[in-house]
Amino acid sequence: MQCIALMAFPGIRAFDVSVVTEVWGTDRRLRGVPPFELRRVAVDPATPVPLRGGLTLTPDRPLDWLDGLTPTDLVLVPGIENPDTDTPAPVLEALRQAHAAGIPVASLCAGAFVLAQAGLLDGRRAVTHWHLAPALATRHPQVTVEADALFVEDSGIWTSAGTAAGIDLCLHLVRTAHGAEAAASIARSMVTAPFRTGTQAQFIEHPTPRADRDADTLAAVRSYALAHLDEPHTVASLATRAGMSSRTFARHFQATTGTTPLHWLITQRVAAAQKLLELTDHPLPEVARRAGFGSEVTMRQHFASHLATSPRDYRHAFRHTAGINPIAR
Repeated sequence: MQCIALMAFPGIRAFDVSVVTEVWGTDRRLRGVPPFELRRVAVDPATPVPLRGGLTLTPDRPLDWLDGLTPTDLVLVPGIENPDTDTPAPVLEALRQAHAAGIPVASLCAGAFVLAQAGLLDGRRAVTHWHLAPALATRHPQVTVEADALFVEDSGIWTSAGTAAGIDLCLHLVRTAHGAEAAASIARSMVTAPFRTGTQAQFIEHPTPRADRDADTLAAVRSYALAHLDEPHTVASLATRAGMSSRTFARHFQATTGTTPLHWLITQRVAAAQKLLELTDHPLPEVARRAGFGSEVTMRQHFASHLATSPRDYRHAFRHTAGINPIAR
């Protein structure tokens, strides 16, 4: 994904525009991140788009600029302030044409309502902010609304949950196209996690003071596990470090992170292996050992289930990602 088209029209959220700009609009080539071309596309590029809080966004390309995009590029729809509003018809038609041309289309937060208005989510799975999910399901019954995913992909169309989940999706799209280290470098500069496991269900209820204390304890356990990924870990051993029974630990872990301890651990090990494959020439058995898989066979199995590829193919695809040349359009 080299050329990124940000759809600009009245009612889009300034936060989401900022997220997209921070991820794809900053030159980080000195940090090994490939160059991107971010364009703000609008019906009338000569007219500033008003945003909440007295801000404006100045477009720089008309809608027909999308005609030059390829399936390796991306069209992004920011979240909108009011899901009840109608999106301009030319914007909806441009989104339909982009998808028909095979270009990936993604929305952040309530931007899913825009994709639904365009008919792009008909018969597909989608997600939005948990507070808006019932409204999306009611207004667009032909859409299968996921209750608590952070982001969802279905047939080349991406949707994300609320606010911070938009960051998760943007980093995931970078990671998928350019490798884990490129996404991690962007995340480090944004002072955010390169990826989060779990679901948005963990954010729906307000934690109690006791839950806060448990979360602090579990954070320390997760930090320990990350620093010692090459060591064997079980639910029982992690629970002992947290001072809990295995059953209590597993329950609190899932409530805090939205996933199970073992699924979280495997996800972290896959991420560690990705980084080693991108940045080192270690043979695959050594990568598997350092990431905590124990054997190359086990690592290969988890790569197949998590990334739909093999460690060898992943290294071939992303070992030299940082050498991509800029695209001029």
